[in-house]
Amino acid sequence: MSTTPTLHAAPAPFRRTARRANQTSLTLFPTAARHGTSESASEAPASPPAPDRSTGPAAELVGIARLAASSPCADARRGTEYFLLPVRSILNRCDSERVPFRWTVNPYRGCEFGCRYCYARYTHEYMELDGGEFESKIYAKQNAGEIVERELGTEKIWGEHIAIGTATDPYQPAERAFGATRAILERMAEREGLSLSITTKSNQIVRDLDVLQRIAARSSLFVNITVTTLRTRLARLLEPRAPRPDLRLAAVRELRAAGIATGVNAMPVLPGLTDGPEDLDALARAVRDADAMWLAGSMLFLMPSSLKEFLPFIEQKFPRLARRYREWYGRAGYAPEAYRKEMSARFAVLRAKYGIGARPDEAGSRAWRSPQLSLELGASPACPATATAG
Repeated sequence: MSTTPTLHAAPAPFRRTARRANQTSLTLFPTAARHGTSESASEAPASPPAPDRSTGPAAELVGIARLAASSPCADARRGTEYFLLPVRSILNRCDSERVPFRWTVNPYRGCEFGCRYCYARYTHEYMELDGGEFESKIYAKQNAGEIVERELGTEKIWGEHIAIGTATDPYQPAERAFGATRAILERMAEREGLSLSITTKSNQIVRDLDVLQRIAARSSLFVNITVTTLRTRLARLLEPRAPRPDLRLAAVRELRAAGIATGVNAMPVLPGLTDGPEDLDALARAVRDADAMWLAGSMLFLMPSSLKEFLPFIEQKFPRLARRYREWYGRAGYAPEAYRKEMSARFAVLRAKYGIGARPDEAGSRAWRSPQLSLELGASPACPATATAG
């Protein structure tokens, strides 16, 4: 039985005005002081123009922007507002040939974890919101379970992989209140022969071990837990509201003990911050100790809306890195190819050293294999959410 919570909307829609900000150009690195103890998107579309809601009522907006503007505010706490977003679809088609899946699911728009580097900030601009509001205005998709149940019965998804959590985290704090992810998984557990993956930074996923085991018994399922660094203080700076790295690795252990195919994504690798040989070696060792089946890594990718938020953060917290971030990412969203190849080789050495797989199929998961899955999951960024109502 579905456990989708009943949500009570505010009587009137919340009116918003977006901040306008100038686009800032963004940034291989001299070794900088390592800080404390502390699904990228090569196929992302061009970022839409900076939003301007200074003129015209919400009725003049179209598509997802209009739906967002009319969404009732359901709650507000800790400086974050939560809205109920009416949608027509939960499954989002991904047509990129660079990623190993055709369908994505993001139960929420916006992500409260507030990761400084998050590439998906641009998705808020489709709703005529500034990318800087990505972590402060969260949209929970209404009736997610009922909608996905209908979509799972259509021929379009037969034999296709469905990736959950490619743009926003399905287990961000909002999930405790709204339960959209749980509702979707419960409907998936009723089906047989699906091919699913879940990507998250949250240990909250272990709450759903019961439904994950039901899915794994009838379909192919694997889970990616993202861990960018073991340094707690650095992780708190980079991912302000995400669970600590040790809690995420504990979730890996619990998932593996429950028989769920689980690995770790070290994504993104941040030049000068999380790419040190000692840091990556410690991370790979911890991944092995947590019984993870694979370790995948990819380098930092910055969309313009992410660059606008990330570069000022680097300039303030890590000024010695600012110039090179600006040089690298000001010209393109990627680090230089030579650096990317160096990091890829470093990960290959670490996987061989600690006996860890590189991707789910190599690690023996039951994920359905299509020609797309021949691509290395760790090398390809996730397909971003598109400007659709879903």
